[in-house]
Amino acid sequence: MSKVAFIFPGQGAQTAGMGRDFYEETETGKKVYDRASQLLGFSMPELCFEKNDRLDITEYTQAAMVCTSIAMMKVLTEQTGIRPHVAAGLSLGEYCALAAAGVMSEDDAITTVRQRGILMQHEVPAGIGSMAAVLALEAQVIEEVIKDMDDVQIANYNCPGQIVISGRKEAVELAGARLKEAGAKRVIPLNVSGPFHSKMLTGAGAKLAKFLETVHVDEPKIPYVANVTAQYVTEAALVKPLLARQVYSSVKWQQSVEAMIADGVDTFVEIGPGKTLSGFMRKIARDVKVLNIEKLEDLEKIC
Repeated sequence: MSKVAFIFPGQGAQTAGMGRDFYEETETGKKVYDRASQLLGFSMPELCFEKNDRLDITEYTQAAMVCTSIAMMKVLTEQTGIRPHVAAGLSLGEYCALAAAGVMSEDDAITTVRQRGILMQHEVPAGIGSMAAVLALEAQVIEEVIKDMDDVQIANYNCPGQIVISGRKEAVELAGARLKEAGAKRVIPLNVSGPFHSKMLTGAGAKLAKFLETVHVDEPKIPYVANVTAQYVTEAALVKPLLARQVYSSVKWQQSVEAMIADGVDTFVEIGPGKTLSGFMRKIARDVKVLNIEKLEDLEKIC
């Protein structure tokens, strides 16, 4: 019997039209989007399905992505009966994992990421921070090159050959030049609105911690893997501190996947727009089964 993990993508995977078929063709999916609209005070279907400028603005992106992935997950479990043994999500996607694990209600996951997005969007003025993807250079080499540099750090350990750095714009540019000298194939600036997962967002993490005091969390029904530690979380008391730290700490995605594989997970189901995590999986472990659910017709892969 397969051991299944549900995994959820993060910011950057959003695209106009995401989840439209789940909304239009299933009552379950429609309810998730309509409930999100009610909770947040704007039309979630309009944000997700129509081309608009807001979808790529962090304070809107995060709620749209979590709403969409949760709608897809609910339809998936309802129509196929599949249940995960563990859940994990990349950065923002961790909130979907919390919902999958029964730690946080769908309502709280959506309203919390809306607040998270606002805090992250406005913590650092536009143009001050940046992020860049470093390709084809080992993590240990990157860590060594930037260890004595101020205002830059590793934001994401995505997979072998793809590490993201984040911090003050000038520091990221300097680090990029040094990393090319150290052997990086390419250093690609990312089109993002802030230095996410860097210490420049420490203040946003503190403000999120304050907001989380108002959010109810339950003991996990299944474990989820925390980005900050790449370890299984099985106690509710750990949830809020980890979520606050996640805003300004490195996302250990590769290590999270490796932890699940070490636990016997052999089937990963990516739920959400795009195939970003499926691409990472091919570089992390080729011998596990990876499925992607982003269209209603993709449920046939499970059935």
